[in-house]
Parts: sequence; structure tokens; C-alpha cells
Amino acid sequence: MSKRTSASYAAVAAAPPTDGADEPSGSQPAFDKQKLLLSSDTGHFSLVRAMHLADLITELNGFCGIASVFTSMHYCLQHATAVANNTVAPHSTAYLALAFLPFGLFFDFMDGKVARWRKKSSMMGQELDSLADLISFGVAPAAAAFALGVRTPLDHLALAFFVLCGLTRLARFNVTAANIPKDATGKAQYFEGTPIPTTLALDGLMAYWVSNGWVHENLPFGTWLAGTPLEFHPVALLFIIHGCLMCSKTIHIPKP
Repeated sequence: MSKRTSASYAAVAAAPPTDGADEPSGSQPAFDKQKLLLSSDTGHFSLVRAMHLADLITELNGFCGIASVFTSMHYCLQHATAVANNTVAPHSTAYLALAFLPFGLFFDFMDGKVARWRKKSSMMGQELDSLADLISFGVAPAAAAFALGVRTPLDHLALAFFVLCGLTRLARFNVTAANIPKDATGKAQYFEGTPIPTTLALDGLMAYWVSNGWVHENLPFGTWLAGTPLEFHPVALLFIIHGCLMCSKTIHIPKP
């Protein structure tokens, strides 16, 4: 999650009931403008007009996650065709699905930079930030793992747990951000639990598997309890562990 979200929530919590003429980033006029544009009598394209530049950059983060999911689905189709034809699916598609996610992190970083540079943030931007992060760093890595062969029924539960942990972690951050101790600039001093963009570590690990051909039946550590209802891939446990780390309340990671 970008610094934009915590800064915006801090601004909302601290904003006095005035016209906010000299408020900093996340100022009251910016919020009032969006409330006006999003009201029911503002005419056509009010949603687009209500967006700031930082919001559009956040949308690019979400686009990277969606593109990764679609590319993972395409790789699944390629693999099914390759199996039917007794050939090997091209790994370039799997690489592409994984390559979208670092770009998502870039846009997640840049939206906060732009919001502070332009001194404009918004409540809608805060929600966009969390939703885009869930797609790019929660759903997309799980879809990539599925495409690479982590797809037994128990694997599905592990990947679903991972995504739901990301969802819960982001929701908790949105609720508690204003209560986390701040530094002199008003920025939260630490992340509670590992930030959801740290799932890029799993993204890099999966890229390493692809580079070595460790996909599908060749996944590291193979398949345990094969042929039983409890069949699963041990690598799915990595997603469970990472999900638990994201939801931890005792892990405090200092913000850079």
C-alpha cells in the first residue's frame, strides 16, 4: 500500500470543520470538490471529473493486476492445448503474467508521490488504492500460481486464504491508519503486518520456477498425498504463511 493512503486518512482525521483554505495534501477543499462532483445532480462524467491525477495512476496499478490475471488465464489455455498436442506451452506467457506485477508496484509508489507533489488526495483515491492493491498483489499472484499448476482442491483453499488475508489486511489498515503513531510529518511510523506489496517476493519466486521449468507436474517438492482427497502441493503453504504475516498484529515494519 502506498504512503498516499495513510497520509490521506491522517488528513481526514485531523481536518477541522473550516473551509480548509490552507490545508496540506488531502485538504478539505479537495474532499469537498469530490463530494460535489459525485453528488446526484452534477451531470455527466462526474466520476471522471472527480478524479485527480494520482487516482488515474492508481488505476494503472489496477490495470497491471487485471492484465496479469488475464495473461495467467491465457497461459492456462496454452498449457491445455499443449497437453492435448503433446507439446510444451511457451513460458513467455507465464513470464509476462508475472512481469506485470512489478509495474503495479511502480504505479502504487508513484500515486503517493504525485498526490503529495500536487497536494491533492481524496477519499475515493484511498479506496482505489486499496482495491488496486488487492488485485495486483492479492488476486494476480494467486492466479499466477494457479496457472503454474497449484490447482488441487486444497491448493484452491490455500490461495483463497491468501487473497482473503490480503483483503483483511487492507481493510484493517484503512480502519486503523489514523491510530498508528505518526512522525513529525504526519506519516505513519510503521506497517502493522507485512504490506501486501511484499507478495512480489512470491512473484519473483514463481519467475524462478518458470526459468527452471518447475511448473505443473515439476513444481518444487512435487505433490503430497497424491490420489487422495487431501492431495496438495507443498508450495501452496508459502501463500498461507505469507497471508498470516500480512494479517499479523505483532509484526511492525518501519516505513521507509
